[in-house]
Amino acid sequence: MTILAQRRVRLFASPPSRMLRQLPKLTLAVDATVVGGATLLAALGRDLLPLFDGGRAVTADLTLVGPAIVLIWLAALTLGGAYRVDMFGAGTEEFRRVLHATLFTGGLVAVGTFFAKYPLSRGFYFLLFAVGVPALLLGRYALRRALHQARRHGRVQHRVLIAGDPAHVDEVAAVLRRERWLGYRVVGAATPTLELEETRAGVPVVGDCGDITAVVREQAADVVFFASGALTSAAQMRRIAWDLEEDDVQVVVAPTVTDVSGERVRVRPVGGLPLVHIDAPRSTDASRWGKRLFDVVGATALLVVAAPLLAVSALWIKLHDGGPVLFRQLRIGRGGEEFGCLKLRTMVVDAEARLAELHAATGHTEGLFKLKDDPRITGPGRWLRRFSLDELPQLVNVLRGDMSLVGPRPPLPQEVAAYEPDTVRRLRVRPGLTGLWQVSGRSDLSWSEAIRLDLYYVDNWSMLQDLSILVKTVGAVLQRRGAY
Repeated sequence: MTILAQRRVRLFASPPSRMLRQLPKLTLAVDATVVGGATLLAALGRDLLPLFDGGRAVTADLTLVGPAIVLIWLAALTLGGAYRVDMFGAGTEEFRRVLHATLFTGGLVAVGTFFAKYPLSRGFYFLLFAVGVPALLLGRYALRRALHQARRHGRVQHRVLIAGDPAHVDEVAAVLRRERWLGYRVVGAATPTLELEETRAGVPVVGDCGDITAVVREQAADVVFFASGALTSAAQMRRIAWDLEEDDVQVVVAPTVTDVSGERVRVRPVGGLPLVHIDAPRSTDASRWGKRLFDVVGATALLVVAAPLLAVSALWIKLHDGGPVLFRQLRIGRGGEEFGCLKLRTMVVDAEARLAELHAATGHTEGLFKLKDDPRITGPGRWLRRFSLDELPQLVNVLRGDMSLVGPRPPLPQEVAAYEPDTVRRLRVRPGLTGLWQVSGRSDLSWSEAIRLDLYYVDNWSMLQDLSILVKTVGAVLQRRGAY
């Protein structure tokens, strides 16, 4: 097949990739609209708001100043790499480039008007960037959310070939399939030998690592992941990159490291060799005074706000069946210490006595027992669970120091007794009122997935991540994902 024919196959075989290549144009159109709108609003605000001194109306010169600023700003974004295809969809690099380009634009406009002795209004200048910067970032964020949603529905995706040993291919494929919002659709694998038709995880083996270039073109892939076992030498990698240069194929090296946040990874080239440095896990940082202070202040504020709701809920529970309002359950905290976890009672009084019967009926063997239509849940309890109001008393546990606002789910003693050696690591930090498990699906998650998220949180803790989880918790509660 000729190169021209191969490119025709590529064009028609991968419509999602064609859509992906339109992203820079769409983003440019959105940015141009945002910057143009910010320029117009800044001019109108400068003339109409009483905060600024009078003088010549800025809107009178908008036909000259406006287009020039818009073009300079968009040119700075383009030169700063804010429209590269690999910038979209994940990470903070896209937003960082937008901010850097904006700072450059602000400096260039200020210096240019100074040397040109152009009387640019300071009020207009201030409003332009006060409005334009957050508007640009919000526009990019909205596009990213729309892109993630489209990718979850199978659109705007990369066609991915993974090269490497079958076991490592499956590891990479598992991550790409789990994080569907990344937009990587695995079309096949290239392995050192062709002994298998597909890997253990079901990835079809479509070629061998000795002829990756031909396999990539045959599968019309636009991204190739190199996992362990794919290459025999650095020279082979260099030749493959040269061969794929004209095919617009993105080359990605996937090291045998998973569940490590970007803040802990640094790439430092030494003598032409890119060395990946991984910082130490951050579990100790999650136990320091800053997080504890945040927990105490946050829990106190939430208790004050939620006090009326707690009172109404307690009265409802008491009037329903006359049983106790609170349910205290033994849980395991940091370092394996036991504590009484408080919740509003949502089940019948003899719920614990009926647990073994439900285990036998459902075949439950491991992890926290959750049944979607649990017959033990009371009428008030079903409503309280739907909006997670039953967990509000755990704010008292946070004040006591048993728990944190954010952290792994507090486990039962029988769960801890059955832990694998790696799973014990989740006990290095205080359990949380909310966490990655809650914003990622809660009861809809499998046991292994919940453990993976908890371990990721322990090793990659940051205060920014805690704040992000708290914000996402509000959406998870309102949408009632996995709440039963």
